[in-house]
Amino acid sequence: MYALVESESVTKIFSYPKGFNLGDIQYPSDIFIKWSTEEKEAIGIYEIVFDNSNKKDEKWYINTNQSFDFADGTVTASYGTATPKAHADSLWTQQDSDDGDLPDDKDVGDLKTEGLKTQLIRTLKQQVAGILADTDWYVTRKSEKSTAIPSNISTHRDAVRTKQASMETAITNAADTAALETLYTYVNTGTEADPVYARPLGELPELEI
Repeated sequence: MYALVESESVTKIFSYPKGFNLGDIQYPSDIFIKWSTEEKEAIGIYEIVFDNSNKKDEKWYINTNQSFDFADGTVTASYGTATPKAHADSLWTQQDSDDGDLPDDKDVGDLKTEGLKTQLIRTLKQQVAGILADTDWYVTRKSEKSTAIPSNISTHRDAVRTKQASMETAITNAADTAALETLYTYVNTGTEADPVYARPLGELPELEI
């Protein structure tokens, strides 16, 4: 990406090479490729340097729009401070009702906006349902034909539910968005030569055959 700098200020951003007018001169798009850095900068075209130090994972945070600044001969694109997504549900309040914002089909105390915890736990339940569905036929067979469920299958299904409960507890007990992010962040628990990546939340058990 390039920026046009006029009077020490960024006036235009080029996401891709394209022709443009500057004063009475029309420049073709190929100057971005064919011209040297010095030639482009001589007419105010600078390649953008990206500073992503404030950019955070969009799964957990809402990033600001990029701002473009020119200083010391460099155009820098940077982000402001990211806002954590709400980790807990928000509810409709009496204040909402007093202000006339409460929808007709809602009451004070009803869910207003889901937080990350609710979303993550719902996803976890869906994952568990998918895992258990693979062995549900053993349960159906036992119900219909009285055929015993193999012990390894019962052990696996119990282990999945036990791990689900502990994972839901960890999610529920997370103090804020940063704590939720930490639960899901994989880190090397091994060595550099023999890395083992794991996350504090852990994983749902796999069936051992």
